[in-house]
Amino acid sequence: MPVPGAVPPHPAALEAASGLPRGAHLWKHGGVRKFHAVPLALLGAGAATFGYASVIERNWFRLRRVDVPVLPPGRPPVKILHISDAHLTPGRSRLIHWVRSLNALEPDLVVNTGDTLSHRDAIGPFLDALGPLLDRPGVFVYGSNDLYSPRFKNPLRYIWRTSKSDYSRRRREPDLPYRELGSSLQAAGWLDLNNRIGRLKVGDLDVEFGGIDDSHIDRDRYDKIAGPVDPQADVHLGVMHAPEPRNLDRFAADGYDLLLAGHTHGGQVCVPFYGALATNCGIDRPRVKGLHRHRGSWLNVSAGLGTSPTAPFRFCCPPEATLLTLVPR
Repeated sequence: MPVPGAVPPHPAALEAASGLPRGAHLWKHGGVRKFHAVPLALLGAGAATFGYASVIERNWFRLRRVDVPVLPPGRPPVKILHISDAHLTPGRSRLIHWVRSLNALEPDLVVNTGDTLSHRDAIGPFLDALGPLLDRPGVFVYGSNDLYSPRFKNPLRYIWRTSKSDYSRRRREPDLPYRELGSSLQAAGWLDLNNRIGRLKVGDLDVEFGGIDDSHIDRDRYDKIAGPVDPQADVHLGVMHAPEPRNLDRFAADGYDLLLAGHTHGGQVCVPFYGALATNCGIDRPRVKGLHRHRGSWLNVSAGLGTSPTAPFRFCCPPEATLLTLVPR
């Protein structure tokens, strides 16, 4: 019951006595609803972004077309289909059907720069994806995920280090059938370029190849292929999985015209107006994907067809294959 003649306390005094921040009473009723709406909106935006990255963009396959001036004058153009990083598991039907459709491009040569597998039962689906492309001249190298099955890793740590230490610290024996993959491709007439030199007739061209196994797991042995290219060949192609600068330097110094690599996934998650957050190897961010120069050579880094099944998303970096048309210098 109010005391007659008493003066009501000032609202500020009540706030101080309550221990609440000044103005906290303003959050009652409708203010509480607004307060809770903010995290709910952020949660909804995050869920929508992840849904887009994992369901839509991950399956939004693109074909990138580029011309590369490496042929002797007067020679007709030659088309190379560069595929990489399928990370295939059974059931990726959209990827399989899209790759199979690329035969309609009528490439003169197919180059696979590794990380084809992510499951021990993926060889059959990959051969099905290639389909009639297997009847065309082809070459290949391995990537780390052709040998070792994927394990979950925090994707954020790629920002400050690569995944190379994951193999050197804990994993010794391959658990994926990479030899069977290689045997199947060789049975179709494709060249195994893992630390090897090779030669193919591609159209009317005499093409010399040099390739290395994956430097990401220390299987590269450039010394086995080192030396100047054969000047009698019409064009010289270097093939690798990871575009490590130390190997790019050696390919370029030996005179290779065009270097083909994958591994980076183009960054996989990119920020608008900034680009890739990470490359997962020694290549610089501006060259994480696409056609660039490296000393006297051209370098094409594929953003790849797939993702690890433990990180099944892409953002501002759609999956791709590349059709490179070699043209006269």
